[in-house]
Amino acid sequence: MTEFVVTAEPDRTARQIAELMRDRGVGSVVLVHDGRAVGFVTDRDIALSIVADGRDPSGQAADHASSPVVTAAPEMHIEEAAEIMSRHGIRRLVVVDGDRLAGVVTLDDIAARTGDKGLAAKLSARVTRAATPDYFFHERGER
Repeated sequence: MTEFVVTAEPDRTARQIAELMRDRGVGSVVLVHDGRAVGFVTDRDIALSIVADGRDPSGQAADHASSPVVTAAPEMHIEEAAEIMSRHGIRRLVVVDGDRLAGVVTLDDIAARTGDKGLAAKLSARVTRAATPDYFFHERGER
């Protein structure tokens, strides 16, 4: 788990969140209100939901965030976290201790911490499959 998490208030604009990501060198920001994680915005959310759709980046980032936030407990085993990530088709999992934001665990964290490249590859494939339309995964010759 990465304990240093970049956070912002949900009323920040999508442009401000993108600038924050750029300035901090991160690909995601947890939106926090009154100390609780209320949304999760990734660079992919901004690219697809705002840029690709031609939306105004001065709108609230919360309108483009994943919410409710999928969470895990700090004491959760890696296998459990991986299962949650796979089930929800997510690459980042917000870790909360009670209501308090404790960190984020990512596919990269799992690969680096376990040293099990096979587990990381399997998890990545499962998450990608869960988040991608079926037409990307058809047998050759099928349509």
